[in-house]
Amino acid sequence: MVTFTQILINGILLGSMYGIAAIGLSLIFGTMRIIFLAQGTMIVFFAYVVYWAFTLAGIDPYLCLFIVVPLAFVVGLGLFYLLFRKAAALEDKNVSLLLAVGLMYLVENLILKIWSATPRGLNISYSSATIVVGGLRVSWLRLALLGLALVSALVVNLFLKKTRVGTAVRAASEDMEATPLQGINSAWVCAVSFAIGIGLAGVAGAGMATVYSFDYQFGFTFALKALVALALGGIGNVWGALAGGLILGILENLAAFYIGIGWIEIVSYGIFILVLIFLPQGLFGRRGLVKKV
Repeated sequence: MVTFTQILINGILLGSMYGIAAIGLSLIFGTMRIIFLAQGTMIVFFAYVVYWAFTLAGIDPYLCLFIVVPLAFVVGLGLFYLLFRKAAALEDKNVSLLLAVGLMYLVENLILKIWSATPRGLNISYSSATIVVGGLRVSWLRLALLGLALVSALVVNLFLKKTRVGTAVRAASEDMEATPLQGINSAWVCAVSFAIGIGLAGVAGAGMATVYSFDYQFGFTFALKALVALALGGIGNVWGALAGGLILGILENLAAFYIGIGWIEIVSYGIFILVLIFLPQGLFGRRGLVKKV
């Protein structure tokens, strides 16, 4: 029983990273209706920024959040207005999708040029700190990552429900074409959603830098995992996106322990396909999103 509980705990802690990324994907998809495949690569980019800040300036990764998150938000605004503003207004969303793919490979090669292909990771003084309760061992850094995920979900949820801009974002996610009729600037709504999504990439990047070893190619795989988490949780639900990430982390850990590490990807993408076939709205998504044909 202790072993099974430990597997569940490790899975939840692993899934917290997927959850943060899935929340960002959900925001961007909810307003712009594109699958932003560059999200994982942006997370890796900000992980390298945190690595640089720690290595060159000795800034603690969690203190670095106060630098990286605002930077990521500004980068998100810049990327939207430079690359995605006109594409987001088009009915054909393939243009935005192709832009996201192009951005993903551009950032990947930028990372390769600046930091090389050598995997990086942080050796912090408290990296090995663990909490032991009843025979269960919990890494402090992974627990802190779960805390980041919960805080991120809470802040985004409060933003969407308690602010005027958040209300506009929710209105745009319901019907983008009707928002100008209500006096809402749809381009600004998309820009804010996109910037917050990239800001969450900054949060996830700081978490990644503290827990994982990463390289320039890690982003695409991570974006796919976030997409699986989003499909599990359901689009349009912040807490659902987080829950989808935690569930995916648990399933991967169970598969690794009981079947074998080589089965992790098969289980992840197998569940992805099954969910899209039998439960396309996700576990916590709004049922009205899917129409019968």
